[in-house]
Amino acid sequence: MNFLPLPDNTARQAIDAASVFDEYSRVARQAKGFEGGMYWKRQGDYEYLVRTAANNRQTRIGPRSPETEAAYASFTERKAAWQARHQALRAALNEAERLNKALKVGRAPALLVGVLHALADAGLTRHFTVVGTHALYAYEMAAGVRIVQGALATQDIDLLWDARRRVQFLTDIDRLHTSVLGVLQRADASFERKEGQNETAVNQQGFEVDFLRRMAEEGDPHPFRFSDDEGDLWPVQAERAAFLTSAPRFEHMVVSATGRMAHMHTIAPEAFVAFKRWMAESAKHREPAKRRRDERQADIVQSLLDRGMLLG
Repeated sequence: MNFLPLPDNTARQAIDAASVFDEYSRVARQAKGFEGGMYWKRQGDYEYLVRTAANNRQTRIGPRSPETEAAYASFTERKAAWQARHQALRAALNEAERLNKALKVGRAPALLVGVLHALADAGLTRHFTVVGTHALYAYEMAAGVRIVQGALATQDIDLLWDARRRVQFLTDIDRLHTSVLGVLQRADASFERKEGQNETAVNQQGFEVDFLRRMAEEGDPHPFRFSDDEGDLWPVQAERAAFLTSAPRFEHMVVSATGRMAHMHTIAPEAFVAFKRWMAESAKHREPAKRRRDERQADIVQSLLDRGMLLG
């Protein structure tokens, strides 16, 4: 067998943990509306309401009046309610992570989960899609199975950058005042650009993150560096990456061996199967061992689909 079902207790914990994590993530997204605060500032006889942002930037709302007092009261009340809910969910999330670890719910690499969190926290998730072997961690969680370890072994994460959204991407990265490499370093400070491979970030354990893009089409910038930072990464054009760029998407929670959870955005299982079969049969200069692994991975995911264990 290329996969085995999760034990009942483990499967139940995975479902419960996903519910907690989804709600925690939803509330965390709401937090963006409560960053900073509001306060009254007096200037001589004049008093006005000020809104502060997370970066301490201040915006004057208006002079004290029934309207601004109502706005202040509403913000204060809603922020207090959010903080209480967030605190309760944080405690529930900690307990879920503890049980995930105890019951061996997941076994995704901790660094993979860390990278997914770093991208999400930076607001860059929509620009990158996990492709390649690591997508199997999402598929196996969705199917409630364990795929054999031999089909999963790899030391690199492939992230596909969506060149179609480059204008929005440039706006988002500019807002962060950092580079994509800098975002990765929030997950692991030892990441640096690999010498001679500008599309790859590598950490001190040799774990790599490779950034891919479709072959340049009309209007696509080429070559393209993610930011103005000279040390930043350059996504590499990959054969048939246009197929991956336009493929339907699939999202599911993944869990590390430590119990930590993250949302993975990858391609739909059917697209994964089609791409892996192409890699096994038609990709140029593909090593025989990798072709065999590609075929095995395609067979595993297709089997999960055929049995109705994995929905596309």
